[in-house]
This record gives sequence, structure tokens and C-alpha cells, in this order.
Amino acid sequence: MRWISQPGWKGNLLALFAGALTPLALAPFNIWPLALLSASLFYLGLKGLGAWRALLRGWCYGFGAFLAGTSWIYVSIHTYGAAPVPLALFLTVGFCAGIALFFALPAGLWALCLRRNQAPLGDALTFAGLWFALELFRSWALTGFPWLLLGYSQLSGPLQGLAPLGGVWLISAVLAFTAALLVNAPRLILRPVALVAALVLVALPWVAGDVFQGQVWTQPAGAPLKVAGIQGNIAQELKWNPDHARATLALYRDRTAEQTDADLVVWPENAIPVLREYVSDFLAAEGAQVAAHGGALVTGLPARERDADGDSRYFNSITAVGNGSGTYYKQKLVPFGEYVPLQEYLRGLIGFFDLPMSDFVRGPEQQEPLLVKGYRVAPYICYEVVYPEFVASMAAQSQLLLTISNDTWFGKSIGPQQHLQMAQMRALESGRWLVRVTNDGITALVDPFGRISRQIPAFEVGVLQGSVVPMDGLTPYLHYRLWPLAIFSALVLLWGLLLRRQDRPEEAPLVVTQR
Repeated sequence: MRWISQPGWKGNLLALFAGALTPLALAPFNIWPLALLSASLFYLGLKGLGAWRALLRGWCYGFGAFLAGTSWIYVSIHTYGAAPVPLALFLTVGFCAGIALFFALPAGLWALCLRRNQAPLGDALTFAGLWFALELFRSWALTGFPWLLLGYSQLSGPLQGLAPLGGVWLISAVLAFTAALLVNAPRLILRPVALVAALVLVALPWVAGDVFQGQVWTQPAGAPLKVAGIQGNIAQELKWNPDHARATLALYRDRTAEQTDADLVVWPENAIPVLREYVSDFLAAEGAQVAAHGGALVTGLPARERDADGDSRYFNSITAVGNGSGTYYKQKLVPFGEYVPLQEYLRGLIGFFDLPMSDFVRGPEQQEPLLVKGYRVAPYICYEVVYPEFVASMAAQSQLLLTISNDTWFGKSIGPQQHLQMAQMRALESGRWLVRVTNDGITALVDPFGRISRQIPAFEVGVLQGSVVPMDGLTPYLHYRLWPLAIFSALVLLWGLLLRRQDRPEEAPLVVTQR
């Protein structure tokens, strides 16, 4: 442990290991105490370093976290992007190295102007504020990548009850604060007043997390809805093959015809692999068949619009027909999977940059929820559900959450379990049922407490049948969003900046002598 708080390769290697612990605290492993250990080692590793060395230490931590936690990127690039093994490895490692900068820069900032070595309680508070800012910035910058947020470790942990109060953000901040206090415990023991204050401050959120577990923040808006989620399990190499389109449509048509008592039938992302304008009759017929039993059909499919000049724009969309209405265009697009940055330079270089349907454009920001049997349904396509604030915005206007996805890109990796866990957190934060339907798993129903009510096996054709309840009312998080925590964190960080020069850095300055 002494090595990680000192300069040198041993400390950097330990930081790499500490970062790699983070995915073990999340799905599918769910060893939540490792989240505290990981954050503690990160904090400890920055204790005695100057700004540049802290920047490197932070990068090592982030690189370890993303290399271990997002290894599924290799599957997407190699297996489905047809990139050779060396190139797929290079791109995967390069992505992890780049995204690790989101830990490097805050670490350098921490060592340069925030760390207070002689004020252990204040230092822990500032560290928690910085951790919140780190996760928030990572969720926004360059379209955002809010994967591996520390708070997801508590979906079934003792801090679960904080999610409806302040979202995953609040849980992450509490974990960071607790981790820093654990490291500072020896110094706090020597300061009785600070020790008592620290115990009170750290006990409050942990007690609240326990007290508010199971707290009902919302109430039913009507009778339960019977749901049927169709998991088609269409192989990715066949999905956009024109010769296989009829077989795909027949599969969903036949499985839907069997659901005669369903109020809501859901097909996954781009279940219809044809532009909407070419399948309007088929979609109308399916909607009429479901409506004959009083139900609605919601499906994903690509759509095209033409502007005034006649140029086409393509959208990844989700639409409701039958006893439902509305269409939603996806806003959070996956780089390279749904659009190619700098495509004038990258198109044609390798197969990964020419994936089918990788020319979508972003949908408008202000869109209305779907309507299903008179209830407002917030729709999210694929990884849109991993953005807490984005989900909260439409969830507050809706009574049910619905997300469709094609997790085939993850292959048989930990990606689908991570994706599902984040969707579960959205249900818990909003106090609403969530319907999740994917092409090959994990298709599931999630209750307002973030628990999986029903699910079906992955990698097989199946129908998920169960009931969900539309909910009214707002959790504190949906009502106030992240603003209370953001204001508190900003004040703490400002306080840390103002007091940054009150104590001497622990790292000895570099002395150069002349002979």
C-alpha cells in the first residue's frame, strides 16, 4: 500500500490494478465492496504526488478500469466489424487509453489545486465533489460515455435507497467520500472533533440508503398492462441482408399473432430491417391485428425523411401502432455503429467504418412520449438508457419506461449484463416500471425498485410475458434532478480551491544542484 502513494512504476501498476477492480463491483459480478476499495486506492495513489505524476497515476487507473470493463469493444470491432485481430486490439486499447484521460485530468487537477493534506475531512469532501464532477463530465463530453459509473455497484447494495433521491450520481459521490475517509481514518483519530464530524457525515447517507430502501415514491396510474416482448435472435450478419428480410418479418408477425391477450407487444431495435416507407402496409396490418384484441404494438425500424432540397436523412426510430401512437427518433447515436465521425476520411478504410445503417442522423431534442392505451411511455433506443439525465427528462413526463436494443454487438461478453444493470438503475431512479426488449438478450421487465420481475434466456428466440403498472408521481431525483448535488459539489470544490495553499505539499520538490 505504501507503493501506491509514492511515485514510480510500482504505484502506477497498482493504480492499473485498482481501476480493474471497478468492473468487478458491477454486473455481472456485483461484488460491491470492491467499489469502495477501488476508489480508496485511487485516492491513496494521489496523496503524495505532484500534478504531472498524479495525471499519469489517474490515467493508469482509468486505463485499468476501461480495459477490464469495456473489453466487449473488441468483440464489436473484430467479430462484427470484420477488423483483423491486430487492428481490433489496437483500436480497443486505443479507445481505452483515450477514455482514461477522463480520470487523468481530474487527478492532475486534484494534485495541483484541490488536495489538502492537513484537513482530512475537508479533503474527503472535496474528493467526493471532484468524483461527481468527473462522472458528470464523462457523461457529457464528446457525446458522453457514462459507462462504469461507481454508483451502479449499489443497485443491490446498502446505498440503493439513495437512487430515487439523487440518482446514481449521489451514490457515486457517497462512495467516493466514504473511500477517502477510510484512507484518512488514521489522521482523523488524532482529531476528535473532525472524527465525530466525519462519522456523522458518513453515517447519514449510509443510514438513509438503508431507511429509504423499498420507499414508495410513485403510485399506480391505472390497471396493470400485459406485456409481450418478442426476442427475435436474428444473427447480425443476417439482420440487414435483403434476402432475409421476409423471414425476419414473418418471425415477428407469427409470434405476435400468438399474443391475443397482450396490451402491449414490443419488438426490439430495428426489428423491421426495412425503411418505414416500404413496410407501411405491413405495419398497418400488424397494428390492426394487435388493436383487434385491444392492444398496441411498439417496434424499432429505420425511417427516412427528405428535406426541402430533396436530400434524405435517416433515423433510428421507434414507433407505436394499433391502440398506440407516436414516433421517436433516437438522439444519442453510437459513434461508428450509427454514424461515422470524419466519415469523409474513414469510410472505406476497413469494414468497421462501413457497417450497415451507420449513416443515421440525430433526432430532435424535444420529442413527445409515445402513447399506449392512453398511457405516456418514455422510449429509449439502445444505449440512450445509460444517460441518467437524458432518461430523467422524458421519464418525468411519462408513466412507463421502455427501451429497445440490439445487444448482439456485445457478443457473449459482460456488456449485456452491464447494459441491463444501467437500465435497472433508471427504473429505480424514476420509480417506474421498465420494459426492455432486445434482439438476443437480455429481455426483461424491471419493477420500480430496480428489480428484475421477469426475463427470458439470451441467444434464443422467445417471448417475454408479464405485467407492468403505469406509475404517476415523481421521485425527488426526477423532481430536482442533479441540481442539489451539483450545487453542493460546486461549493465544496470552490472552498477547496480557496484553501488549497494552507498546507504544504507532501511531495518533496525536485532539487537540481550544480557541481
